[in-house]
Amino acid sequence: MKKMAIYCGAYSGQPVYEQAARDLGAWLVANQFELVYGGGGVGLMRTLAESVLAAGGVVHGVMPANLYARGAGLAGLKDLEVVPDMAARKKRMLALADACVALPGGAGTLEEISEAFSWARVGDNASPCAFYNVNHYYDGLAAFYDHMVAEGFLTAADRSKLLFTADLTELGHFIDSYTPPRLRTYPKQGRA
Repeated sequence: MKKMAIYCGAYSGQPVYEQAARDLGAWLVANQFELVYGGGGVGLMRTLAESVLAAGGVVHGVMPANLYARGAGLAGLKDLEVVPDMAARKKRMLALADACVALPGGAGTLEEISEAFSWARVGDNASPCAFYNVNHYYDGLAAFYDHMVAEGFLTAADRSKLLFTADLTELGHFIDSYTPPRLRTYPKQGRA
């Protein structure tokens, strides 16, 4: 079975985002994905994990030791791996994942999915990356990625490897047809 890393917040935001987390959780199970997430028992993390478990799915949590010590873990989660720090968590989640998706969230959510996409561009992450763009939450960010292309900091080919969608069917097609970005090559530089 495939595993999907879902990045999401320790806050719930508006009710539309809680419903999106429940919908995504049910979709994961229906499409035979196991959930890999931050292990949290609060916010959208909790909503998502509980929806997967309620649908009979499998949940893998990965949590930094400092958050675990503060009681942030989902109570009763059978597969909760405690790692030394956030950097180790991000690396472990990517190692487990066959796909990476961001629900609406805050700075941490944005940082994690941005790193996953950045690593895909340098060849360290072969998994597709997408934003579950519920309620147009990520429209501004999608426009900014388009601006990166227009300004010459991101190729159009690499931009096409990052999906923004509120449609779970489209997300499934994107994942199924994904090929990693072509790795950039560099000419050899003369040594001084």
